[in-house]
Amino acid sequence: MRDEYDFSKSKASPFANAAKGKTRITIRLDKDIVSWFKQQVDEAGGGNYQTLINTALRQFMSETKEPIEVVLRRVLKEELRNAS
Repeated sequence: MRDEYDFSKSKASPFANAAKGKTRITIRLDKDIVSWFKQQVDEAGGGNYQTLINTALRQFMSETKEPIEVVLRRVLKEELRNAS
């Protein structure tokens, strides 16, 4: 190990500071969902699939009148039924 290191040519991480109003998270999504969003962006001529996912979630939030508990119960019931 050196006594000193030269960081004069180093670059800051692009992830060091999130854009204002954004929160960096880690989330696990099914491969087919991520692929679908990436395909939509490619077909539109470019862009960011993460922004598209954010837009889809925001649209869902604005259109959903049910409390999240009701939505989660319905989804869980459907998943359990499909797993049988």
